[in-house]
Amino acid sequence: MITISEEAQAHFVKLLSKQESGTNIRVFVVNPGTSSAECGVSYCPPDAVEETDTRLPFNGFDAVVDEESAPYLEEAEIDYVTDQMGSQLTLKAPNAKARKVSDDAPLIERINYMIESEINPQLASHGGNVVLTELTDDGYAILQFGGGCNGCSMVDVTLKEGIEKQMIEQFAGELKGVRDATEHQAGEHSYY
Repeated sequence: MITISEEAQAHFVKLLSKQESGTNIRVFVVNPGTSSAECGVSYCPPDAVEETDTRLPFNGFDAVVDEESAPYLEEAEIDYVTDQMGSQLTLKAPNAKARKVSDDAPLIERINYMIESEINPQLASHGGNVVLTELTDDGYAILQFGGGCNGCSMVDVTLKEGIEKQMIEQFAGELKGVRDATEHQAGEHSYY
């Protein structure tokens, strides 16, 4: 479920040596499965472990994960990186914002997962996001752009050169293309 690098394990052992005996670390997700999901690590004293928690054994300590966070921490990685700015703990959890779906899940679920885990994090750096509004019977994903994407002159390029290429590659044979919802309806948010 969670990979912790050797450097991060050594860092945790050093930190835990200054805590009450039997203290481990807790890895968690706040607001799991939402666009505001945040991952964190904290101390987990022996009396804070719940029956439903999962304990993952590492070198000299356990990583404790609560039941709600567990599915969102699949493929998570914790590392301890040192560079010219100093040392810091890094936590990557690609499934924190959307629960990983199986390869045989319905196409609409797999597309939504890709949007939440890959596409929206890229658009977020520009203040934008995209939502799947419809999957047509003839194999087109209809997407609604929001946030900083509204009125952006690059939205067509982002749609065709970025999102559509990524989606057609990932869902080859299942998806024919991607269309912007504003192409199909005129409204106050349509810019031409």
